[in-house]
Amino acid sequence: MNLKKKISERIIILSALFMLIACKDVIDYEYSNYHCNLTIDNSVHLDATLASSMNTLSPGVFTTIKPLYRDGVYYFHFRNNQGLESKKQFNAIDERLQSNLRVGMSNGLIVGFGNLDTPAHFYAYDLQCPNCFDALPQRNYELTVTGTGIATCKTCHRSYNLNTGGNIVSGERGKTMTRYRASTTGPNGVLHVY
Repeated sequence: MNLKKKISERIIILSALFMLIACKDVIDYEYSNYHCNLTIDNSVHLDATLASSMNTLSPGVFTTIKPLYRDGVYYFHFRNNQGLESKKQFNAIDERLQSNLRVGMSNGLIVGFGNLDTPAHFYAYDLQCPNCFDALPQRNYELTVTGTGIATCKTCHRSYNLNTGGNIVSGERGKTMTRYRASTTGPNGVLHVY
């Protein structure tokens, strides 16, 4: 009887392990295991476009951030979903940090406060469609953001809600948007995405 009990316990343990292994691809982690390295001090840049998405009083405003290199100079390019667009040249601190700069998987992020959470939650998303982007060979599948905070991929036609954590709201089932840990100290404060 003792032998039957041991065999039964081992079968239960092996079954549980098998279920964990079989279901590992189904798990959708909240944050990406790829880590960004972006810090922007908006008390120095005083960029209104970036500030609009770092303000808890304007939830639902999302800004796309992309680093640009033009004519030997590095810039941050900002565009929000309300029509504001601007460029700010890297300052000395940005230049120093540039060697470790990682702005998403293909040089682009979307940041902003969701408008459906109380208190508002600050989000940072990768600009690439999580269902189309593949690092090798690198092809870009940038999302387009509407004024209501919906990001759409022109390739797979999925739409994601930026206000609710990047879940799919139309199109085929798939992965939710790639999220990063992020914080802001206010509109004219520091943005940190990691």
